[in-house]
Amino acid sequence: MLHHASVGQRSRLRARIAWPCALSALAIGLGLTASASAAERTVTVVLSEEPDVLEPCQSSRSNIGRVVKQNIVETLVEIDPKDGQITPRLATAWQQVDANTWRFTLREGVKFHDGAAFDAAAAVKSIDRTLHATPIECEIRTKFFGGLKITAKAVDATTLELVTDKPAPILPTMMGTMTITSPSSPMDKATNQPIGTGPYKLDEWKVGQEITLSRFDGYWGPKPQAERARYVWRTESTVRAAMIAAGEADIAANIAVQDATDPKMDFSYPNSETSRLRIDTTRPPLDDRRVRMALNYAIDRGALRGSIFSADVEPSTQLVVPSINGHNPELKVWPYDPDKAMKLLAEARAAGVPVDNEIMMIGRINIYPNATEAMEAMHAMLQAVGLNVKLKMLEVAEWVNILQKPYADDRGPVLLQAQHDNNNGDAVFTVYNKYHCEGANSTICDKKLDQTIEAAEKATGDERRKLWQEAFRIIGDDIIADVPLFHMVGYTRVGSRVNFQPSISTNSELHIEDITFK
Repeated sequence: MLHHASVGQRSRLRARIAWPCALSALAIGLGLTASASAAERTVTVVLSEEPDVLEPCQSSRSNIGRVVKQNIVETLVEIDPKDGQITPRLATAWQQVDANTWRFTLREGVKFHDGAAFDAAAAVKSIDRTLHATPIECEIRTKFFGGLKITAKAVDATTLELVTDKPAPILPTMMGTMTITSPSSPMDKATNQPIGTGPYKLDEWKVGQEITLSRFDGYWGPKPQAERARYVWRTESTVRAAMIAAGEADIAANIAVQDATDPKMDFSYPNSETSRLRIDTTRPPLDDRRVRMALNYAIDRGALRGSIFSADVEPSTQLVVPSINGHNPELKVWPYDPDKAMKLLAEARAAGVPVDNEIMMIGRINIYPNATEAMEAMHAMLQAVGLNVKLKMLEVAEWVNILQKPYADDRGPVLLQAQHDNNNGDAVFTVYNKYHCEGANSTICDKKLDQTIEAAEKATGDERRKLWQEAFRIIGDDIIADVPLFHMVGYTRVGSRVNFQPSISTNSELHIEDITFK
């Protein structure tokens, strides 16, 4: 099927709101400049953590994507957060030639921020950089394209051909994750100077202080209202919320439930994230299924919900939300049963399993609001059933080294605090990376599961859905690879001078072009 759209038809266009009269600058505390005068049209976003890098091929990580994705660098297509449909961005049309070949028609007249032309040759080089530039650690490669080989070819200036080594029936949707960078981007190393085609270009990253973007006047699409964007970060949710209330910032993308107290400023939304504790099933005592069952029985999800976590979160059974193709509705939430947990641990100990080995609980500071408090509560729950657990909270850069391969050979048993964002409509964006033997974030290896994953990747329609559901059954029931926690909700605080409506994608990408002024 061939899909077309022009700039005028583009689904992302928003109605314009008339600019108000200039506002006087607001004097503020905390050592920050005021968010902006109306004349400058600067939007200030306060984040929970500073990005560790600005490399575009890492923009699938939320702390990076909130700054980079669709602001600085764009994708060929865009996935609509409302319904999962794909809409044009840098590509205006796409067509399947045969089972393994897709062709994309590229938008004409587009320039990168450095003046280079966006054409098929530039797209090929960018895709090759993401998929094949081995010195660059690239999460887009491992998270979305693991196990799939793609050859990109420029048929002509505006026609890009992608050939896969096996059928990829949802390849256009997958390309909604592939950021496109300038041909001048280094092929042999990562960069913190992203150059894209987006409505904003990077001005400066003052490490430890702020990141600033400015509007790109050569942008191919409609001109956004905001002339500049400024990102600062504050660890405490209460501080982020207070900054919006005081006019020191315009948007706090993620605040804790206890700080979302003003219905005029605070918006709740399902954010497509699913939280879990990832179990390293290769290390004793976590390599014993009884111990993994005990971990799940020991967690009182009901006590966590409505206290540390919002009352609006939903207990989860698998790593995708119910709206994602492949979600298995037959899986059941683990009940809280500490007596059963202790019984299982006693059985495992009697069978020679080293149940008393120290288990490291590794958390990530501000991975979600109240992240440290959540880990402290679960730490106490696991201790209460007799497990020898030690808690350690890390900043994102250290945490990522434990999340992804290669893992340290001498590591001990680890429970890793994590959450996963899949708002792309299909389980393919989750299962290979997290659970296949070769998955970059996988701590399990099961032949039957791998066969199921590989069959699902090639299937379509009802067969595809059923295969993904079977994969989640194996993961959740047979293997018990995780301690599933919750399908999360987010709270965003929006200041009085801007219009912004958070969506399911806000936690992973925040589009400055969508912000208008009152």
